[in-house]
Amino acid sequence: MKIFFSSLMVLAGLFATAQGQPKKVLADKIVGVVGDRIILKSDIENSIEDAKRQGQEIPLDANCYIMQQALIRKALVLQAEKDSVPVGDDEIEQELEQRIRYFIQQYGGKERLEEVSGRTIYQIKEEFRTPVKEQKLSDAMRSKIIENVKITPTETKAFYESIPKDSLPFFESELEIGQIVVYPKANRELEKYAQDQLAEYKKQVETGARKFETLAKLYSDDPGTKENGGYFEFNRSDRNVDKNFILQAYKLKEGQVSPVFKSQFGYHIIQMISRNGDDMAVRHILKIPAITQDETNDAILKLDSVRSKVMASVLDFGEAVGKYSEDDNSKFTAGRIRGRDGSSFVTIDQLDKDMVQMLGKLKVGEISQPTVYKDERDKQGVRIVYLISKTEPHRMNLKDDYNRIAQQALEEKKNKVMIKWFEEHIPTYYILIDQEYQGCSLLGKWLQYASKQ
Repeated sequence: MKIFFSSLMVLAGLFATAQGQPKKVLADKIVGVVGDRIILKSDIENSIEDAKRQGQEIPLDANCYIMQQALIRKALVLQAEKDSVPVGDDEIEQELEQRIRYFIQQYGGKERLEEVSGRTIYQIKEEFRTPVKEQKLSDAMRSKIIENVKITPTETKAFYESIPKDSLPFFESELEIGQIVVYPKANRELEKYAQDQLAEYKKQVETGARKFETLAKLYSDDPGTKENGGYFEFNRSDRNVDKNFILQAYKLKEGQVSPVFKSQFGYHIIQMISRNGDDMAVRHILKIPAITQDETNDAILKLDSVRSKVMASVLDFGEAVGKYSEDDNSKFTAGRIRGRDGSSFVTIDQLDKDMVQMLGKLKVGEISQPTVYKDERDKQGVRIVYLISKTEPHRMNLKDDYNRIAQQALEEKKNKVMIKWFEEHIPTYYILIDQEYQGCSLLGKWLQYASKQ
């Protein structure tokens, strides 16, 4: 069955809307119990509604599937508490912050989220706290159960041979690519010009000559916030936000404009709009100092030298990445570009058009000449690209896809271990399942033992 919602049954009732108006949920009742943990009908209904709003395909037995996942989670939570499996408060808090930021982004701002849900951010976080903790506990317990499960080459081969030949998937060409990126540094005159521009914008805002929002729309070099007047929401603990940006913002009082400061992206000024604890809403203007051909040529020469050392085996490519690359996304993966699934293999459609053109000139094992490009933030860089491997379109086979097959075999083995664990532990829990779920074939053993209690 297709998994159509996250393992955490999101409290979607907080955000159910119809033409922007809060939607009432059905009268609640308990539809399941494992030990002293209850499952509410609203948990099931809200998860389905949330999946629908996300445009996901809803199977006919959705209620059964969600109930199965809820029963599994409750059992794992009970065992985790019994075994004192550790889950830190910091870990829970971080997850809560990420979820709140996700909903703020989806609903277009904190105020809109509070309006739609009828709750403050603090109240929303508190309502999420218990389910988030339960999910963390169940994940930790599952990890503990399967932590020693390994897969052997013999098991991998047997798994592959068990797949009917006419069911073997077909894979498009996949590539394994490494890159080293250098960002040319602007000269001092152009850096000073960017700083002077921002200082002038700050003066105009503070004297009331112009609004910060207007200046951001006209002059900011940040494509992600320019159109909405530089508006940006983040949390002090957000790892994806430049540390100095957070530090400068945290110093500000509401309405205050920061001095000009530098981040990894360029130079900024920030205006504080509001702050609630570590949650901040600001407007900012980014100016990226212009790069001249001289600075670009310096970066090209630098990477040409690096390329020569790697090709002469004086320096390993991975070592060169660690020593010279300025790309945060690949610096700590030995330069490897990650695919959407997190693996080191990508398809052509996942790459920017400039890189596709570069790869068209390379054979496996070759490294490109230094090439100028612009990254996803529209920042100019220079890179060399290493084509590590490339597969031709093919049916899945042991030679080309061993690691992928081994991973699938490992997951199947882990699932069998989990099934065995539940078969041993289900009888030890008090289980109650509402009558409306009695026809769910997915609930098998759960219904069997519930009927005996």
